[in-house]
Amino acid sequence: MSRIQIKLKEQDYKAIHEICHSFNNDPEELINVLHKAQGHFGYLPAEVQEAVAQELNIPVAKVYGVVTFYSFFTMSPKGQFPISICMGTACYVRGAENVLAEMKKELNINVGETTPDGKFSLSCLRCVGACGLAPVVMIGDKTFGRVAPEDVKKILAEF
Repeated sequence: MSRIQIKLKEQDYKAIHEICHSFNNDPEELINVLHKAQGHFGYLPAEVQEAVAQELNIPVAKVYGVVTFYSFFTMSPKGQFPISICMGTACYVRGAENVLAEMKKELNINVGETTPDGKFSLSCLRCVGACGLAPVVMIGDKTFGRVAPEDVKKILAEF
């Protein structure tokens, strides 16, 4: 997968500076800085990571290591409606893999990708804590339980 390159504007650098400054430019606050930066930009492209590293006076490799280690962080933009399919044991056993296959087919994207119109992005989770509703699909903050492959079109139509 090729890296998305963006050109940061002056106001982007200013926002990163303000975010880092709000945590006293403390390298120990890296996760909090990245969380706030992702909230601002929607994702953490390499250019944002480099600017954070510079502001906190730490190696870019350390920032990249944190971003890639924690599944909460993303280096590619999410869709307007991020879709997460639970692949925990209960969901998997009850057919989450088939729901995922249908979702990929309907959206014509793979896990980790966003539709060309920016409307949907697709990811998998390990567990959402709703095992009694397995298999579970989340779209944004909305949870769908006992999802079957034939439900996918109807669910997507809601968005």
